[in-house]
Amino acid sequence: MTSTSTPPGLRRFNALEEQAALAELLEACSSTAWAGRLLAERPYDTAEALYAAGDAAMADLTTADLEEAMAGHPPIGRPKPGDPTSGREQRGMAGASEELKAEMLELNLAYQEKFGHVFLICATGRTAEQMRDAVRERIGNTPEREREIVRAELGKINRIRLARLLEA
Repeated sequence: MTSTSTPPGLRRFNALEEQAALAELLEACSSTAWAGRLLAERPYDTAEALYAAGDAAMADLTTADLEEAMAGHPPIGRPKPGDPTSGREQRGMAGASEELKAEMLELNLAYQEKFGHVFLICATGRTAEQMRDAVRERIGNTPEREREIVRAELGKINRIRLARLLEA
């Protein structure tokens, strides 16, 4: 059981009813395998224990699990309407020029055509130019290399989202 030294946000998360906790985890990452594993390992004594469990679950995702997780992410430059999370994470695109937004749209489409999924990058703190440069660079990757990068980027996104979950 968690102690009183457990941070309040983590105590709140540990105490949630199972379906409510699952819903919060699926907001962080839409992979049911990832969310289910984190749910099964509750309670967590520290935030680091939760992050480590998230990292371990990410490392074990199958290709199908990764596809499910990626499907929950909108293309860079087109956050989900009414979704504060994708809007906040893609803030770097908000002030981009129309030309840069159009270029990102073209690059996103070319990337999706090549790899069969959205271009996934941890956009938090990145400028529009940095995201554009990343998609330009990564579009030349092999599918195997890109899958490794996507897994790492998704892991970064999940950690940020778990931290926000604990702040709630």
